Amino acid sequence: MPLRKYVFKPGINKEGTNYSNEGGWFDADKVRFRKGRPERIGGWQKQTDNSFIGTSRKIYSYKTAFGSNYITLGTHQKFYILEGSSYNDVTPIRATTTNSATFSATNGSSTVTVTDSSHGAVTGDFVTFSSAVTLGGLITADVLNQEYQIDLVTSTNTYEITAKDTSGSTVTANSSDSGNGGSATDAVYQLNSGLDVYVQSTGWGSGTWNTGAWGSTSNLTLGNQLRLWSIDNFGDDTLLNPRAGGIFYWDESAGVGTRAVNVSTLAGASDAPTATFQVMMSDVDKHVIAFGCNPIGSSTIDPLLVRFSDTESAGNWTPTATNQAGGVQLSMGSTIIGALRTRQEILIWTDAGIVSMRFVGAPFVFSFNEVANGPSLISPNAAVNANNQVYFMDNHGFYSYSGSAQRLPCTVLDYVLSDINLGQSFKVFGAVNNNANEIMWFYPSKDSLEIDKYVMYNYLENVWSIGTTADDFVRTAWDEALILNNPIAASKNSSSNNNYLYQHEIGHGNDGSNFTAYIESSDFDLDPDGEKFMAVNSIIPDIEFRDQQSTTDNVTITIKGRDYPLQDLSTLSTVSVTPSSTFTNTRARSRQFALRVSNTSNDYGWRLGDVRLDIRPDGKR
Repeated sequence: MPLRKYVFKPGINKEGTNYSNEGGWFDADKVRFRKGRPERIGGWQKQTDNSFIGTSRKIYSYKTAFGSNYITLGTHQKFYILEGSSYNDVTPIRATTTNSATFSATNGSSTVTVTDSSHGAVTGDFVTFSSAVTLGGLITADVLNQEYQIDLVTSTNTYEITAKDTSGSTVTANSSDSGNGGSATDAVYQLNSGLDVYVQSTGWGSGTWNTGAWGSTSNLTLGNQLRLWSIDNFGDDTLLNPRAGGIFYWDESAGVGTRAVNVSTLAGASDAPTATFQVMMSDVDKHVIAFGCNPIGSSTIDPLLVRFSDTESAGNWTPTATNQAGGVQLSMGSTIIGALRTRQEILIWTDAGIVSMRFVGAPFVFSFNEVANGPSLISPNAAVNANNQVYFMDNHGFYSYSGSAQRLPCTVLDYVLSDINLGQSFKVFGAVNNNANEIMWFYPSKDSLEIDKYVMYNYLENVWSIGTTADDFVRTAWDEALILNNPIAASKNSSSNNNYLYQHEIGHGNDGSNFTAYIESSDFDLDPDGEKFMAVNSIIPDIEFRDQQSTTDNVTITIKGRDYPLQDLSTLSTVSVTPSSTFTNTRARSRQFALRVSNTSNDYGWRLGDVRLDIRPDGKR
């Protein structure tokens, strides 16, 4: 039997054609490389069976000095702190109106119109009513006095809600519902909701296109752009900032039943930014830093302005001769995209390059030095810390930084960059999985408004892989979550607004269900010139089964073939490999072959070794 061993080069390579990559792998989904060998990625399980409202674009976890673990996350509609299995809604309050809200209902309809002068709400906002009285029929006081999500804002003074009972079931008004809820109703409005999808003409980060004079900065509002959050801990407390919004503070000592408040309300607060792109804690010197924010005395964001509070104060931002508050306007580019705290410095990406920010102490407090001209960020969350370096993605490639920016050689670069929906590129985020020495960048493809693909990089072995979010793998945010020993990620449910957190690298399945993983080789010939047709008569597999459950566990090996590079691949033979398989007979004939290894399971994994084929020259039949 003329056996031939096939050892494929590690990593997916799509920089050339399928045929020109002979001896390598060309396509994959949910497969990583470890020690040069492809294997099925680990599974995922729900962190808790409870869900949260909205799409989360940011997760941040930390442990307090007293050992409490908190997972914080912001969505386009809410902000939560997860303690144990409960999501605690700590969304800041935007406004409270007293004795001003009234209601009207129509017989046979569940729609209730609320009148509240200059309410300032947008569609999708949440409001809580109290002290309302019955409308006279089925729209009782209990129906009205609870939290509602606004269905439609109809004017500056009115909006619509859908009446519900305390269990959440819809209530329909009857002919007796002719009242207005009384004259003592209070309405508490939560922070305006943001957008879940980037909408053209609402601005990337520095302003709205075609507003104001040419070259001038235009205004962004909290609700007219994709909702992104920045989150950090201030000691045991939490700092949170919706992009282009204010800076808020959650006091851990007050408990998870207390909402976050604007830092301007803290004791000793002065001149805190009212709008900023991103907030961060400087961990050594205890400054709160705002990137792209309004100057003192103005409400308009300066997209290049960096301001910092006095040391160990979240609220005092007024520079004086006796404190360390201050600010610097960067000179590189036109807007700040994002910032990342790393070893002994903070990196700031503008649309033109990278600035290093370092604490130097009084009188200057921080130094600012341009360290790279050109590389930027494709999104505010596209940079991560891993392997004592910074890795990031911009519109043109992938980079590492450890004192200087170096472009990463990437064997799937053209495939990824030509496939990204740049109109939704601010959704791109980097994800670190140190358990597997890898970084993933999740992105929306050119035909999708939401994240549906990822690219994976093993930073120790310098190999790349690719994949999709099929099989409930849609992820919109990720945190390394060292407090849990496993990464956690936020999902997005396509059929509802209720979403979940998942722990990754647990087991082998999709929260108890199956998912499919596969890898497929490039075409290969029998001889260097590709002249001869060939026949494969048998396969000797080399597959390691992990956490084997039974002797029937299986991995499918498919032999595909074509006679010419531009022909479609055809499936020629499919064999099922079990833990006890020795060799399997096949019948496959072609000029070019490709191997596909795949399985669909939830309770075991696999790792591929070397495949040997009984392959010989053969006339085409």
